[in-house]
Amino acid sequence: MDVDAYMSRVPDHTAFPTVDEMHAELDELAAACPQLVRLRRIGTSRLGEPLRVATIGAGPRNAVIIGGPHPNEPIGALTVSNLMRLLVEDSWLREEFGYRWHLVPCVDPDGARLNEGWYGRPGDRRAYAEHFYRPAEADQVEWTFPLTGGDYFFDRTLPETEAVMRLMDEVRPDFVHSLHNGEFQGAFSYLSRDDPALAARLTAIASGRGLPLHLGPPEIPSAVPIGPAAYLTPRGADLAAVYGIGGGSIDYADRFGALHLVTELPYWADPRVGDETPTARPYGEVIATFLAEQRELIAELSRSHAAVRPDLRVESPFRSAVEDFVGSYDEFIAEWEDFPGAGRPATVAEVSGKQQLTHSMRLRYGGMHLRMLNAELAAGNATPVIRAEHGRVRELFDDWFAAAEAAFEGTPIPVGTLVAVQLGAALVAAEAAKA
Repeated sequence: MDVDAYMSRVPDHTAFPTVDEMHAELDELAAACPQLVRLRRIGTSRLGEPLRVATIGAGPRNAVIIGGPHPNEPIGALTVSNLMRLLVEDSWLREEFGYRWHLVPCVDPDGARLNEGWYGRPGDRRAYAEHFYRPAEADQVEWTFPLTGGDYFFDRTLPETEAVMRLMDEVRPDFVHSLHNGEFQGAFSYLSRDDPALAARLTAIASGRGLPLHLGPPEIPSAVPIGPAAYLTPRGADLAAVYGIGGGSIDYADRFGALHLVTELPYWADPRVGDETPTARPYGEVIATFLAEQRELIAELSRSHAAVRPDLRVESPFRSAVEDFVGSYDEFIAEWEDFPGAGRPATVAEVSGKQQLTHSMRLRYGGMHLRMLNAELAAGNATPVIRAEHGRVRELFDDWFAAAEAAFEGTPIPVGTLVAVQLGAALVAAEAAKA
């Protein structure tokens, strides 16, 4: 299979689609190709949005592709769109490659609608920060699959999660691809199997399209590397009790013996994230600085939230997300307290990675705190405390944004490039799953 040829067919994209545009495309494709595309509803979101899947292909194996498992990560919606159109146009891929593809463009449409303020401006960091939304951990589709064995029990599955579970139960997938992305870190992958050859192919696809690889500290401290910019996917049993969440889509895919892939891609390219040149700073000092800055952020938001809490009247999703962050993120920070190699020199990638994560967390949660206060003001709840905190946090957010801009050396990555890499990864991994 000539994966590069398929990747080259991805057009330029200048924006991410809204939820309504995703639905319109599904309807258009199903109406134009009723003999090839089976479109059906598999569930309903918490706010009543239809959850739909397009099934294309005639192979004996089944692939489930999950777009938008986190609503601030919309690259997957375009990946699904391009894969759907490739399958319709290419008879070999549709009929002889060996798969029936079950494609969900966005599994959290409620959350996606709260990010649409920046979807049309994917390279605008200010727009991204001001219109950012990511749910509380236990409200995330990706992390609310059931865990019923061992000492930790989780069965608070969301309707969106249950829809994905029903789909997997029905088709018993051989391959599951959860389409994720980050912000400033480099490209990397999570695989359910220790497959260095596949990991190397996935890394080569990203680097071959000019994406920086993530060679700094892993996103999750306990992640086990398979190769450069590739890790074994942590299971829910290793993470859930720490965050009060359930399993991931990988835990459910394990029931069927499916190969599970997570592709993580950045919006902005910073060459430092792949620079393994040693610096003069000890690695332990870099981590200690990061932890102190994160705790300072939690303390700042906690103080502000405590000041306004008695006056809050709107049960907004921003409020639950911020309360979850200030209440539980310290447990994640504690995971970094014990780590090997504290005395060795930190690399450029490790220093810049932690610096960028500090800026990212400030803007993410400072921005959502502001959106929480904006919701109160929009509802007419303009108490003196809320007005005062809104002004103070707005100034703080502006300072954080200025600091992030001053420390940033990245450039926006063309959206079409990101989609091509994610699509190429899907095809390569699906091919490997047949072995």
